[in-house]
Amino acid sequence: MATQMNSQLGGSPLPFVSVILPILNEERYLRDSVHSILSQDYQGDFEIVLAIGPSKDKTRDIADQIHQEDSRVIVVDNPSGRTAAGLNAALAIARGSVIVRVDGHSQIPHDYITIAVQLLATTGAVNVGGMMAAQGVTRFEKAVAGAMRSPLGVGASRFHTGGAAGEVDTVYLGVFDKSALQAIGGFDERFTRAQDWELNFRLRENGGTIYFDPRLQVIYRPRPNLRALAKQYFEYGRWRRVVSRRHPGTINYRYLAPPVALAGFTLSIIMGAVIHPVFFIPAAIYLLFTMVASVKISQSIREIFILLLVIPTMHFAWGAGFLTSPKSLVPKE
Repeated sequence: MATQMNSQLGGSPLPFVSVILPILNEERYLRDSVHSILSQDYQGDFEIVLAIGPSKDKTRDIADQIHQEDSRVIVVDNPSGRTAAGLNAALAIARGSVIVRVDGHSQIPHDYITIAVQLLATTGAVNVGGMMAAQGVTRFEKAVAGAMRSPLGVGASRFHTGGAAGEVDTVYLGVFDKSALQAIGGFDERFTRAQDWELNFRLRENGGTIYFDPRLQVIYRPRPNLRALAKQYFEYGRWRRVVSRRHPGTINYRYLAPPVALAGFTLSIIMGAVIHPVFFIPAAIYLLFTMVASVKISQSIREIFILLLVIPTMHFAWGAGFLTSPKSLVPKE
C-alpha cells in the first residue's frame, strides 16, 4: 500500500489519481458528473477516464466535447457497454496509483478525493467509500430516494442509511489502491450487476480492508418510474444470488428478507383465498408495515401514496430476482 500511495506523476507529493467512469446513455447527467470531478479541491494531479459504451443518445458526442475542453479527460471505447468491462478498460490505461470509481449519473462533493486519499493513507484500507446519497428531482424520484435512504426500504446497510466510520463488507462505488485491484485481476466482467459486492469480497479474501466513512457521500439519481425501478431491483436480486453462489457465506439475513417477504406474502394470499381467511394475516401485516413505512419516510401526503407502490416494488422485485436467478448467469468454475 505504502509504495503505491507514494507513487505520483508531475510535481505534487500527493498520489496521482485516476477517476474512472463506465458510461452508457448518460446524456442527461454526464456533464454534471464530470464537472463535479473537475471541481475537486484535491491538491494533487488527477485525470478522468470515460469508458464509453454504444449509447443510443448523444453521450459520445458530449464526452468528446468534454475531452476537447479539458485534456485531463480521456475517452476510451467500451464496445460491450457492460459496466465491469468499461471499468477494466479505463483501469488498463489509468496512470494513477489511486483509482476513484464514479458513475455517469452520480456527483461527488468537492472534497471527495481529498478525504478518500487521506483515508487510504491513514487506515491502510485498499478501498474506502461512503454513502449512496439518493436525491430525486421529480416527486416520484424523491419518494424513491427516501426509500433508498431508509432502513425500512433497503435494510440497515451503512452505505444506504449512514452510520459510524469503520470496516465494512462493501461500500458504494469506492476509492481504491490500484495495486490491490491489479492483484485480484480487476472487475469480473461476467457480472452485469453486483460488481461492487463481488469485487469487495475478493479484495477482503486477498487480505484487504474495506473502510466506510459517511463523509464520502455520492449523489445518486433514482430511476424515474415504477417500471424502471422494478427492473433495477429485479436485476439487483438475481445478481446478488449469483454472488452468493460463487462465494458461499456472503449472504445474510438482510439479503434474504426480500425473497422471504415475497414468498410469504404470496403464500398468505393463496392460502387465505383457498383454505381459510386467517391465512391472510401475514399479508395484512406486510401491508400494514408498508403503510407505516410510507408515512415515516414520506415528506408529503402525495409521497405516501407513491411509496405505497415503491416499497413493495423494491422488496418484491428484488425477491423475485433472487428466487428466479438462473445458475447459467455465471456458471461455477
